[in-house]
Amino acid sequence: MKPIIKNRKIFRFFIYCTFFLLFLGCKNSYSSRLENGDLVFVTAKSNGLSGAINNVTQKTENASFDHVGIVEKEGKDIFVLHAAPKGGSQKQKLNDFLKEQKNDSQKVVLYRLKPEFKTGIPEAIKRANSMLGKPYNFNYILDENSYYCSDFVERAFRNEHVFTLEPMSFLDPKTGKTNIFWEKFYSDKNLKVPEGEPGCNPNGLAASVKIERIREL
Repeated sequence: MKPIIKNRKIFRFFIYCTFFLLFLGCKNSYSSRLENGDLVFVTAKSNGLSGAINNVTQKTENASFDHVGIVEKEGKDIFVLHAAPKGGSQKQKLNDFLKEQKNDSQKVVLYRLKPEFKTGIPEAIKRANSMLGKPYNFNYILDENSYYCSDFVERAFRNEHVFTLEPMSFLDPKTGKTNIFWEKFYSDKNLKVPEGEPGCNPNGLAASVKIERIREL
């Protein structure tokens, strides 16, 4: 019996080691798939603010997003630089960022600048870091003292001309009239709907010809 027990212990030890090595391999592979300056887009929900953003900004069927951030790698650590309602402009660990999206039943899709546009990434990340600490822009009207997510990313890459500001539209594509959500949203703030004013959004950024979709994380 003793040899059998001993063999079982060896077998279990072998299994544990195998799983541990696989775990490390997956973790390292996961990290290696990401590059400095990659963009992480969060899929939109069908209702609430998320659905309202997507309703008036979606350009293509496979791009339906309500949030975006920039990947920064520091040695073995990976962060997301982004502007969010909770915390404003911030530097968040990627694992925490992904966990939050998963808890909200939202997926994260990785995009990457095409090779000819990557030279400006170091400066863009430096600029993004300089914007950390600013509050979130809840009005979604361009403001130098607060940022919303796509605004934060566009500003970071502005000198590299990766993205462009476009006239904002809050019209419901089905009715051609101002989306009811946005009409009430700005009315409650005693603001005029900023139809036609310059701005940006996650779906617009995802449509840039200077970036390409890589995979879902």
